Amino acid sequence: MKNQIIEVSGARIAITQQLGDDYISLTDIANAREDNARAADVIKNWLRNRGTLEFIGTWEQLYNPNFKVVEFDHFKMQAGLPTFVLSAKQWIEKTSAIGIYVKAGRYGGTYAHKDIALEFCSAISPIFKLYLIKEFQRLKEEEHKLHGWSIQRTLAKINYRIHTDAIQERLIPAELPKEKISLVYATEADLLNTAMFGMTAKEWRESNPDKKGNIRDAATLEQLVVLSNLESINAMLIHQELSQKERIKQLNYIAITQMTSLLSLSDVQKRLEKKND
Repeated sequence: MKNQIIEVSGARIAITQQLGDDYISLTDIANAREDNARAADVIKNWLRNRGTLEFIGTWEQLYNPNFKVVEFDHFKMQAGLPTFVLSAKQWIEKTSAIGIYVKAGRYGGTYAHKDIALEFCSAISPIFKLYLIKEFQRLKEEEHKLHGWSIQRTLAKINYRIHTDAIQERLIPAELPKEKISLVYATEADLLNTAMFGMTAKEWRESNPDKKGNIRDAATLEQLVVLSNLESINAMLIHQELSQKERIKQLNYIAITQMTSLLSLSDVQKRLEKKND
């Protein structure tokens, strides 16, 4: 997965995926400091601290079954001595740590699991940490919304297959030529489009000549949810041998009812979010 970038108080902070979780660039956080200290030196000075070692060592014992506790204890005994120096690379190689890793190439540097990165941020600047948390949460909320949209698109595809199977079983007579079968599918697709959007796919294209994609690509998340439900319901109505005229009446009523409920819930959620802000 490619790096994501968030902007925190004017500084660009890279976030990447490692072992299925978010890792934040300690190098970028260190570079956000107002002094001229090298990021590598800032990270080394932080690692040699006894409190830091206890924190990251405990994290590894909680989440890393291959963590070398004996080597960790050796480092902990040396912590605080004037001669003790520890780099991220040494920590990883000696203890088989997974909470911190060093990345080469573009967006290279030292990365740490978000738990550890926030602890590092506390040592660098507690105020910067607060802004980092805020931007990181915003990123996660955006990802959650996109993930929800993706799930609904997948669900719509699954329900479309159920829908077309029902059409093939109940509406398509035997021995129809291929082009006729396609026309039946198109008719049923536009039945749903009309119930949901008030127009067919062709009518939408004629009304929106400058837009890319089709009527469903332009749909909102709420419309996709309802459309997905309509496909399943229409399949059931087809099995009940209802005419298209009767089905479109029922589907349109269901679309209006479900959209009204979804938009009402969305409006309530927005008001709650605004109140919490």
